[in-house]
Amino acid sequence: MTRPIRFNAFQMNTVGHQSPGLWTHPRDRASHYNEPEHWVELAQLLEQGRFDGIFLADVLGVYDVYNGTADAALRHAVQVPVNDPLALVPLMARATQHLGFGVTCALTYEHPYPFARRMSTLDHLTRGRIGWNIVTGYLDSAARNLGLPRQLAHDERYDVADDYLDVVYKLWELSWEDDAVRRDKRSGTFTDPRKVHPIRHAGPHYQVPGIHLCEPSPQRTPVLYQAGASSRGRAFAARHAECVFVSGPSMTVVARAVRDLRAAVQVAGRAPEDVLIYAQALVITGETEADAWRKHAEYRRHVDVEAALSLLSGWTGVDFGRYPRDATIEYLDTDAGRSALASFSQADPDRKWTVGEAAEFIGLGGRAPVFTGSPVQVADELEAWVEATGVDGFNLAYAVAHETMHDVVHHVVPELQRRGRYRQQYTAGTLRDKLFGQGPRLPDTHTARQLRLAPAEEPIPA
Repeated sequence: MTRPIRFNAFQMNTVGHQSPGLWTHPRDRASHYNEPEHWVELAQLLEQGRFDGIFLADVLGVYDVYNGTADAALRHAVQVPVNDPLALVPLMARATQHLGFGVTCALTYEHPYPFARRMSTLDHLTRGRIGWNIVTGYLDSAARNLGLPRQLAHDERYDVADDYLDVVYKLWELSWEDDAVRRDKRSGTFTDPRKVHPIRHAGPHYQVPGIHLCEPSPQRTPVLYQAGASSRGRAFAARHAECVFVSGPSMTVVARAVRDLRAAVQVAGRAPEDVLIYAQALVITGETEADAWRKHAEYRRHVDVEAALSLLSGWTGVDFGRYPRDATIEYLDTDAGRSALASFSQADPDRKWTVGEAAEFIGLGGRAPVFTGSPVQVADELEAWVEATGVDGFNLAYAVAHETMHDVVHHVVPELQRRGRYRQQYTAGTLRDKLFGQGPRLPDTHTARQLRLAPAEEPIPA
C-alpha cells in the first residue's frame, strides 16, 4: 500500500518567520499576527485541507548575532516582535474539530512543574489535540534575559532535558490513576485521594516531590515533537520523539538525516514506524506552471538579504556580517543550532555554499527546498522527495500569509488526493489517534511508560 503524504503548517506568532522580507509583499497578511481572526481563518483553512496540524515555532530571545546587535532583526521583523504561541491554541481549537496543534516551548527556561499543568490544560481544552515541540533553545539573548550569562553548552542542555522529561512524564502518566476522579455528588467525593500519588522526583537538575495539579487529560502526555539533528539531538529524539522535523536544502541532506534518525530510533529499542518524520518545504503553486513561476519571481523580489543573514547568524551562532558574501561557509562547532550550519557545510558533500548563496536560498522558505510549479508538478516533486528521502510528510513554510497555504489547500491537496497519496477525511479521536491510529495514550514501549514512582515508604525529597 502506498504511504500517504502528510502536511503540517509551519507558522509562528510573529511577522517574519521563514521567508525574511516577504512581509513587505502587498498581499501578505502576516502583520495581522496579533489579531485573533488571522489565526482562526488560518486554522479553518488548514482543517479544510486535512492538515495533520499547525506547528507553531517560537523563540524567547532576539537575533542579535549579526553585526553584534538586534538592529537588523528589528528593522526587518526577523522573528521579532513575537507573541506567545500557546495563547493561540484555544482560539484555533474552538474554530476547528480535528486540526492538531504543536507548540514550541523551550524547557531550558521554564520549570517542569507549572509547564506540565499548562500542557494538560491545553490537552483538556482541545479535547486531546495538543502536541509539544521539545526544544532546548539556541539564542544566548534568551538566556541573558532570564538571568544566565549565556545558554548552557549544547550537550548539557540535552542532559537537563532528559531530567525535565522524566519529571513531566511522571506528572502526566503516573501521578493520577485513570479512575482517580469520581465526580460523585452523592458522596461528596470528587477525587479519590488514594489514587493520586506524589511523584517524589529527585533528579540531577530537578526536585519535584508532589502531585500533578491536573486530572488526566485525553492524551495525558501531549504528542511529542522534536527537531534535534546533532548526534546528541538524535539520541534524545530517538528516546522521546513521536514526530521529528528535519530541514535541509537538498535530498542528500534530508535523506542522511532520516537515515541517521531511523537508525538511532532502532538503537533506542523502538520501531522505525514509531516516529513520523516531516521535512521542511515551501510550495509555490497556482492553477498553471506559469502562474506558479510568476509568483516565484514576484516573491523573490521581496527577499531581504540582510534579514536572511540575521536569521542565519542567529540559527548558527556565527556572525555572517563579518564575512564577504563570496566567502565559503565552513563548519564551526557552536552552541547554537549545529544542524543549521551543517546543512550548508559538511552535510552536503556535493556543494560548497557561499554566504551570499545561503542567504539567497533561505530567503524563501528557510533551510528548505522550494517546490514551484503546477499542482501536478508539485505533487510529482513531493512524491519524489518522499521516495528518495524516506520522510513521511512535510512541514510546510509559507512565503506569503495566507496565500501560500490557500494555494496548497486548493491546488496541491486535491491533486495528491486524486493520486491516493493524501487523506480524504479525518479519522475520529485525539491528535495521537489521527497520527498513529493506536489510541490516545503513548504506547507501552515509549520511555515515558517505563518510568515508575519511588516507593511510598521512601521519604519525599526535601
